Amino acid sequence: MKSPETLEERVDAVRAFTRFYTNLTGVLREGLLHTPYSLTEARVIFELAQRDATEIATLRRTLDIDSGYLSRILARFAADGLIAKERSRTDARRQVIRLTGQGRAAFELLDTRSAEQFRTLLARLPEEEQRRLVTAMGTIRQILEGAPRAGAFVLRPLGPGDLGWVVYRHGVLYAEEYGWDETFEALVARIVADYVDHHDPQRENAWIAEVDGEPAGCVFCVKQDDTTAKLRLLLVEPRFRGMGIGSRLVEECIRFARRAGYREMVLWTNDVLVQARRIYERAGFELVEEEKHHSFGQDLVGQTWRRALAP
Repeated sequence: MKSPETLEERVDAVRAFTRFYTNLTGVLREGLLHTPYSLTEARVIFELAQRDATEIATLRRTLDIDSGYLSRILARFAADGLIAKERSRTDARRQVIRLTGQGRAAFELLDTRSAEQFRTLLARLPEEEQRRLVTAMGTIRQILEGAPRAGAFVLRPLGPGDLGWVVYRHGVLYAEEYGWDETFEALVARIVADYVDHHDPQRENAWIAEVDGEPAGCVFCVKQDDTTAKLRLLLVEPRFRGMGIGSRLVEECIRFARRAGYREMVLWTNDVLVQARRIYERAGFELVEEEKHHSFGQDLVGQTWRRALAP
């Protein structure tokens, strides 16, 4: 196909592609993914599912939705029992929204059907064509968002000040994104202190991901016992997500554990950490145990994940 040479030809090409893609995925049908929700309503549900509590103002900015339209959607969700509203614990003038159990079920339905839809789409293509498609989509997103290109980061060992940064950023991000209280930051501080006090350099390690000289993420590999390594404190700064940093940190952790002679690796997380769980799944971890608990000021479901390290 000849590449469009003029601006108007390029405009027509972009419009033709968007019509094709919209028709392919069916996002303009009355019920998205054969559910009662429109595309915009599904976007609201997906965004609310990414954290335990979200301020209404933050939700509006993230989705770039008219405030009146968003209010009508939230009113419908509240009437249907999908969300609960309450005052912010840090600022009583602000309202935050949480998905209820019913709302989480709606998210799981949308998430599952969305994954099935694109799994079916990709399954029609040879593996090489799948890779070409995903790479092309990444290029479109990078150009339109002005996002850093994948691979524009480095992993390095811990340096002066990094341990304090790890504790600080865990405390801030988990409070902002999930509403966890200071007991979580205290737990991270104890994990970091134990790493320093009992560090075995042959069998334990930690890495900082860096973008343009700025810390962008971290992960720790520690000893659980002679045959089992434990992955801890995986974190990626929000503005650097989507670059593959989380997956790269996990891969480095697995490689080190294998070289150190461990036979398996485990990790503990919570089911609300949706993005992290997807990274673990892609890295070959399997969910082996779940348990409800009340920690960090929240009712949570803890999860233990495990993967073998045999070659």
